[in-house]
Amino acid sequence: MAELEARDVSAWFGRRKVLDRVSLTMPAGQITALIGPSGCGKSTFLRILNRMHELVPSAALAGEVLLDGRDIYDADRKLTDARRQIGMVFQKPNPFPAMSIRDNVLSGLKLTGTRASRRLKDELVESCLTKAGLWKEVQDRLHQPGGGLSGGQQQRLCIARSLAVQPRVLLMDEPCSALDPTSTRVIEETMLELAQEVTIVIVTHNMQQAARVSSQCAFFLASHGTPGVIVEHGDTYAMFNHPQDQRTNDYVSGRFG
Repeated sequence: MAELEARDVSAWFGRRKVLDRVSLTMPAGQITALIGPSGCGKSTFLRILNRMHELVPSAALAGEVLLDGRDIYDADRKLTDARRQIGMVFQKPNPFPAMSIRDNVLSGLKLTGTRASRRLKDELVESCLTKAGLWKEVQDRLHQPGGGLSGGQQQRLCIARSLAVQPRVLLMDEPCSALDPTSTRVIEETMLELAQEVTIVIVTHNMQQAARVSSQCAFFLASHGTPGVIVEHGDTYAMFNHPQDQRTNDYVSGRFG
């Protein structure tokens, strides 16, 4: 597990500034929830945490993102190294539809050039699918296409695929927004179990979900065309029950957003 820390992170798309000097520590072995209304920079911040922001041609960035005290944007750090240590699960499940369930889990090994024996691959597939809460449901059809799974199963397959390269941090961008309540419950249970061995940062618009799964929250807000900032961050229970800022209170209580 690893501590992730953002220091004075600002971000732009072209001339438009979307984040302004955001600093946040995401403790090892905990779930940190990023909350706030749409358009306040939460997902941009999440993508910055594993260097996906720089894929946008007009994107620019200032500040530091430290993994165990070392900036992932240092010139001598490989992009592939950052992506391997800091995995990402997206809002919409995106398994490779024509690829088998087994090959989906193992696809990260090919992308990172990691070699493994057949036995080790079999063990890895079972381990990752078990951690993602999917093994019992698919163990008899590992060679069937991943695209044939239900939406909730596909999302758990994507989690298993991310775990196969043994990341130290797992980023999740609204992973339950397209799922039914039953699938959402299973994903949340999976997150709570995974937090015992990987640091998790999740973007969610579901306040009940943030309260259920996270240890700490960060409330992002952007208003009147200004870039996103963190209004308040800290212990989840305290933020939901005794917020220090009235804007936080208004948001978590459903008065806006």
